Amino acid sequence: MTEINVILKSKTILVTGAAGFIGSALCRNLLEESGAEKIVGIDNLNDYYSVELKKSRLNQLSEYENFIFEKGDISDKAFMTSVFGKFKPQIVVNLAAQAGVRYSIENPDVYIESNLIGFYNILECCRNFPVEHLVYASSSSVYGGNKKIPYSVDDKADSPVSLYAATKKSNELLAHAYSKLYDIPATGLRFFTVYGPAGRPDMAYFGFTDKLIKGETIRIFNYGNCKRDFTYIDDIITGVVNVMKHSPDRNENGARFKVYNIGNSSPENLLDFVDILQQELVAAGVLPENYDFESHKELVPMQPGDVETTYADVSELEKDFGFRPSTPLRVGLRRFAEWYKSFYGGNNG
Repeated sequence: MTEINVILKSKTILVTGAAGFIGSALCRNLLEESGAEKIVGIDNLNDYYSVELKKSRLNQLSEYENFIFEKGDISDKAFMTSVFGKFKPQIVVNLAAQAGVRYSIENPDVYIESNLIGFYNILECCRNFPVEHLVYASSSSVYGGNKKIPYSVDDKADSPVSLYAATKKSNELLAHAYSKLYDIPATGLRFFTVYGPAGRPDMAYFGFTDKLIKGETIRIFNYGNCKRDFTYIDDIITGVVNVMKHSPDRNENGARFKVYNIGNSSPENLLDFVDILQQELVAAGVLPENYDFESHKELVPMQPGDVETTYADVSELEKDFGFRPSTPLRVGLRRFAEWYKSFYGGNNG
């Protein structure tokens, strides 16, 4: 177990992507439990998915008096410099990024702007306004087409199969260089398929639900022969907060740099996942009991940029923090279905 060497209480913590799924959940946790003096949230509120959902998350955060929201883009260096100069955060968590593997094939420019230029700006700000710890989101996608499973942080991750994955691996490389050159303590977190209430509408479980309600057909890729390490949002947040409290020791290269996997370590077949989802949607009253699921499923080939299996080895996380994600998929999807019913009323049309 590592010792806590970063105290969150009475600190200023900057969270980018604060209106996002993980960002808003992290902000809420920190506002309620960390004792931080202030949480500064940044988001550009882009329209990659529902801006109303992002505003709904922000509205909940605005109820806390020590939450401060700054609307802007991390790719805007002047904006970022002004925020760092104004608030001088001691801890920074970068969760702002253009997400999505398939979208990166159609719209590469936004990935370069947000995931590369934006992250570079954050590193520059952490250099010019020294911080106690920079924690940033990486992704399980960095493992690319690796055949060895489960994925270990000791495995090579130099064969990305999507631009999104390449940008996330680039973040890790940039963070290592800046940590070595400017003594910035930096920890990267490779998230594995995060899901839960108030999640991202572009993720499969959310998109499937939207389509089923509208009577549309859901497409299950690789004919259902994919496995995903679905990780519930609460487990992700626990992992992030644990990591925030420990800035890494120097590695063999002299950099204060570390990377962890955060995943459930329990890959689920997509067909089983869809079956559980439909059961929980019916149980929550989102869909009627007599819904004809079979007529709304289509098995299709693998999409470019996808991989067959994601599977996290979290032994490093468990060794250092005594924690590993463990929420069962059915429990997580039940909570999502109940949230969906309360938020949309069973009709997202």
